[in-house]
Amino acid sequence: MGNGAKAQQKRERNAKDKGVAKSQLKVNQQAMDIQCQICKSTFLKTTKAPALLEHAQNKHTKGLADCFPTFAAS
Repeated sequence: MGNGAKAQQKRERNAKDKGVAKSQLKVNQQAMDIQCQICKSTFLKTTKAPALLEHAQNKHTKGLADCFPTFAAS
């Protein structure tokens, strides 16, 4: 077996190992379950209260409870 055959075998082995590229986009889209009741903007479920309060104050000049009445800090 020459070097050309070894290189071809290595290419075939590497082609088998490579899977489908994994993307986090679909998972992130599904995890957006906090929604502003005024503008309907969505936020990731891991978003903390200070970021939501900032949105409420800057975009709507309202409080956290006005924009996100169902938000429970965890």
